[in-house]
Amino acid sequence: MYTFDGMVILKSIFYIFWRLWFYTWFLASILILLPVLVIVIYNENRYPLFFKIAHYWGKTLLFVMGFAVAINAEERLEKNKSYLFCPNHTSMIDIMLMLAITKTPFVFIGKKELAKIPIFGHIYKRTCILVDREDKQSRVAVFEAAEQKLKKNLSVCIFPEGKVPDDESVVLDNFQNGTFRLAIEHQIPIVPISFFDCKKRFSYTFFSGAPGKLRVKIHSFIHTKNKTMADRNSLKNETYQVLLKSLENDFSYMESCGAPIIPSITE
Repeated sequence: MYTFDGMVILKSIFYIFWRLWFYTWFLASILILLPVLVIVIYNENRYPLFFKIAHYWGKTLLFVMGFAVAINAEERLEKNKSYLFCPNHTSMIDIMLMLAITKTPFVFIGKKELAKIPIFGHIYKRTCILVDREDKQSRVAVFEAAEQKLKKNLSVCIFPEGKVPDDESVVLDNFQNGTFRLAIEHQIPIVPISFFDCKKRFSYTFFSGAPGKLRVKIHSFIHTKNKTMADRNSLKNETYQVLLKSLENDFSYMESCGAPIIPSITE
């Protein structure tokens, strides 16, 4: 027999409002900034200014969603030094959170599919390094583009898992090799970053999420000085283990995974 569950209905209404609130702010904020962004993004020398705008855009969007960011940094970033940021990837708000947690200008390496999003996609295409992971030529072009950014003392951010796992019970998906090749070629430190709460607060499951704290841990840097391509797998495994252990040791994160599945690292 069907029973009326008012609490379920109220939760469903909240989740619908919650998601619409995010998408409305996301679109409206970009439209408001668009005149300024059009001027800024067509001049590569103005990228630091674009990043400053993006930094505060990310902070603002998280704030209006009711998220409070808490950062635990084991090591501090130095000014005018390039890094390779490697956060785990579980949510669409990972991008905003990454922009919000540092004032060090960096460029995202991201999948080309996002360039298809109206308005946002155009800005994304002009300011990020796009990669088609199924196209070998595209992967090669990424390194050339990243090299140009690094020469300008910019940092690079890549989600080493490549994408958000379809299965939300995955604790940490396999890492892509290209991330570590880039770090070795340019002898820049790898910065593992753990995002503990994004899956819990705003996953890709529509009827889920809530305001609250977004905890971030910036781990001690993994240095690549004097490393060669022969060290690529060991660097990948070291970075993977740093993130995996921090996530496994966090009860709230493991709870958001339900029954966790930890894939083996492919060599």
